[in-house]
Amino acid sequence: MRKGLRGSIVENLNSVTERIVTACRFCNRPADAVTLLAVSKTRPAADLRAAYTAGQRHFGENYLQEALDKQAELTDLDIVWHFIGPLQSNKTRDVAAHFHWLHTVDRLKVARRLSEQRPADLPPLNICLQVNIDAEESKSGIAPEELPALAAAVAGLPNLRLRGLMAIPAPRGASEDQRIPFRQLAVLLETLKAQLPEQPLDTLSMGMSADMEAAIFSGATIVRIGTDIFGARK
Repeated sequence: MRKGLRGSIVENLNSVTERIVTACRFCNRPADAVTLLAVSKTRPAADLRAAYTAGQRHFGENYLQEALDKQAELTDLDIVWHFIGPLQSNKTRDVAAHFHWLHTVDRLKVARRLSEQRPADLPPLNICLQVNIDAEESKSGIAPEELPALAAAVAGLPNLRLRGLMAIPAPRGASEDQRIPFRQLAVLLETLKAQLPEQPLDTLSMGMSADMEAAIFSGATIVRIGTDIFGARK
């Protein structure tokens, strides 16, 4: 069966899980130290259901309306929903109400709105701050030197739980070179832990299909995998 069709999603998930286990073993980390986040943007709800049936629970979406449509169709499933796309301040209400995680906070204005709009009957929204680790003009994210101030401000918001950092580094040729920005992000997280010891700073959201192993070697706790689970996007 051609990779990417629903019938192969189980095989793809097994293959990715095996890569995670192997990478963790290589760097002496327990396999359960890394959460697999299935990036399901542009994929139909039926594909998410197939992955869920195979044991996948965490799903990442980039496009808000598409995600809300899938959530309405999959209400019978106990999915942990992550929003991993850029978020405009005028769209925070739906993310605050319908997601468990948001990985892309890089502005205090957005964080404040999320905290104000989080429904009272839900637990705090888990937040990762996005860092533009390579200072790329084409990518969102806060500069590393601006991170301490933003982290301190977000940590003080009552309906958010600051969990860690997220980055999408520029691709590099060799695996060892790819580890450099991931290690830089890990160092930033350790610095924040010293700055904010009361916060549950336990998350490094980094690594995708092409650089997952480099991210795991560098301390990733969430890897965001789309293509190697669902196939190439149409």
